[in-house]
Amino acid sequence: MSAVHFETQLFKINDWTILRLPETASAKLPSRGMTMVSGTLNGVPFKAVLEPDGRYSPDKKSSHWFRPSQELLDGASAKAGDAVQVSLEPVKDWIEPEVPEDLKNALAASPEAEALWLDISPLARWDWIRWIRAVKTEETRQKHIDVALDKLNKGMRRPCCFNRNLCSEPYVSHNWTLLEPDQATNSASEGRGQLLRDMSEQKLIS
Repeated sequence: MSAVHFETQLFKINDWTILRLPETASAKLPSRGMTMVSGTLNGVPFKAVLEPDGRYSPDKKSSHWFRPSQELLDGASAKAGDAVQVSLEPVKDWIEPEVPEDLKNALAASPEAEALWLDISPLARWDWIRWIRAVKTEETRQKHIDVALDKLNKGMRRPCCFNRNLCSEPYVSHNWTLLEPDQATNSASEGRGQLLRDMSEQKLIS
């Protein structure tokens, strides 16, 4: 497909700077789920995995988003609140995900699972990581890691029964939907947000 060109405004969710695609631009992508793209931000090249925003119900228009690195933002002279010019197109060459420390330790303790992990594609590794992190509590996250190891040991290369249209990053989502720029964190999710911030500081979240 040809490159998709658009202008959008960067915004903050918690302390992350987010680039969300306009719905019209996202609609031109080949998948409503996670998508690997190559493009430019204010003329500066980048490669990124676009995460779905979770707004996939019939009454909502879904889109994609990603968190530009600070290096990319600095190179593009861009910050939250700025309008930026973006050009991107899907690519098949997936970048490697950063493996969370808790998953890395679990794989190191299970040689057979680790061997399959190293054999599967980067896309499959992204899929497992997204499935593991799409939880609300540390306890459920550990259960997902345990199940992932069990499945990998049995030869399963991708997680099953996973809604890939969800926003799987809990730090910037609520009920698996990307937060709005001005959306306040409600009391029900404050504890979860603090937990995830603590885990992030311990390098437990990718």
